[in-house]
Amino acid sequence: MLLGVGHFYRLARACYIMAREGVFARLEPDLLPPAAAPLVRFANLFAVGKHDGAGGALVRALAQIGPSYVKLGQFLATRPDIVGGEIADALTALQDRMEPFGRAKAVVIIEKALGKKIDDLFVSFGEPVAAASVAQVHIAQARYKGVARKVAVKVLRPGVEAQFARDLRDMYRVARLAERYSSEARRLRMIEVVDTLARTVRLETDFRLEAAAASEFADNVANDPEIHVPHVDWDRTAREVLTLEWIEGIPLSDIERVAAEGHDLKAIGRKVLQSFLRHAMRDGFFHADMHQGNLFVDKTGRLVAIDFGIMGRLGLKERRFLAEILYGFITRDYKRVAEVHFEAGYVPATHSVEEFSQALRAIGEPMHTINASEISMARLLTLLFEVTALFDMRTRTELVLLQKTMVVAEGVARAFDPKLDIWKTCDPVVRSWIEENLGPKAKIEDAGRSVAELARLATRLPQTLQEAETAILRVSDMAERGVDLSPRSLEALADARRRSDRWFLLALVALALFSVWLLRG
Repeated sequence: MLLGVGHFYRLARACYIMAREGVFARLEPDLLPPAAAPLVRFANLFAVGKHDGAGGALVRALAQIGPSYVKLGQFLATRPDIVGGEIADALTALQDRMEPFGRAKAVVIIEKALGKKIDDLFVSFGEPVAAASVAQVHIAQARYKGVARKVAVKVLRPGVEAQFARDLRDMYRVARLAERYSSEARRLRMIEVVDTLARTVRLETDFRLEAAAASEFADNVANDPEIHVPHVDWDRTAREVLTLEWIEGIPLSDIERVAAEGHDLKAIGRKVLQSFLRHAMRDGFFHADMHQGNLFVDKTGRLVAIDFGIMGRLGLKERRFLAEILYGFITRDYKRVAEVHFEAGYVPATHSVEEFSQALRAIGEPMHTINASEISMARLLTLLFEVTALFDMRTRTELVLLQKTMVVAEGVARAFDPKLDIWKTCDPVVRSWIEENLGPKAKIEDAGRSVAELARLATRLPQTLQEAETAILRVSDMAERGVDLSPRSLEALADARRRSDRWFLLALVALALFSVWLLRG
């Protein structure tokens, strides 16, 4: 796979900036593959950056290379399994800030996107108040039922999609080369990493999708008294423009102001962590960028979330996996935690449940011997993924995103309550979910789903049998026209038909038995 001139130039420039900032200075050449060692030694000749660790050097380098690489850094902050915990923590400080592109250009984009003049859309439209690589934000006023209300208007930066597309092509080239020549790159699924980043970029550059995420999230938390999500103005939202209710609140990054307004800091810390767990486990849809700048507290003490460009999803299987793991560590049932990994198919069956359970005990027991304020659920999950790698568990991107979001949420919570007891804070949310979804009620619901699935199978089987019979007739017709089918092949086809008949009868019997059991229960 050859690199084009453009790819080579851009990647060479990126590598030079990283070398100059000292990103490779902490790599030990003797521990690298023979082909890589000379390249690292050569790159380190250019190092003039501060000697503040690989994390700080990488943050500086990515900020200089360009906005696409800033996004890559922010994404890698969610992947400690790739860059390591220390670098991932450093990357969380990577700020996505750029010079605004001005009100006049924003007005042109808005009028083109929404098909109306700016004065017909807004009572007033101000200068930008924040600017990043993807968009900038303006404060405006819009009229609702005759009343002017303040709104936040997010406008896509001109030309940003073409720039991201070009840089992503470069990243794909590197990922493919890495997976071709490195088994570790294949285990970490480097191409899938770029795929995920590309999906994130597509979400962040189409504000209709972000609006949909905000709307779905708002529906999920509508009855939660501890959190609020801004209302989406769909009439003033398009691909390049997003209009949301303006939030009057204090950012959680300003703890002193939050305290000065009389808010209960410990309660806020508890709300942040419990809200995140509730959304992940109950809804399977969580805010995956829960840093202090995206969380506010309003005058009633509610949390308010903004910026829905990065969201995480978990299926029922992953939610059960998460709940049973957390509950297993809380109750010290390491055997069950091990079994959950095997049942989910995350750890290959070639390994021993008992040996895996022993490794998990080495993680969990220290958590129960230290002071409650020192327990870290995020650290627990980080260690868990390190151990699972030893047992050939392939990277699960949805679980890693969950783990990193928990790191951030826990960090925010601990900033407000340094002595927060993670076990006690997580326990009611986890226990409630398990009772609701893994208890007797859930088993009845599972049985109902099984009945529905059997009924669907039963209704589908006649069509399947008809299709099989048609296929057999076609094969027979082919045989009559000269295709030689051995008696063994014909017997195999007949046997397949008999098995289909048996499965049809078994499905009907099972459906009948299930129905009788439910009616009698």
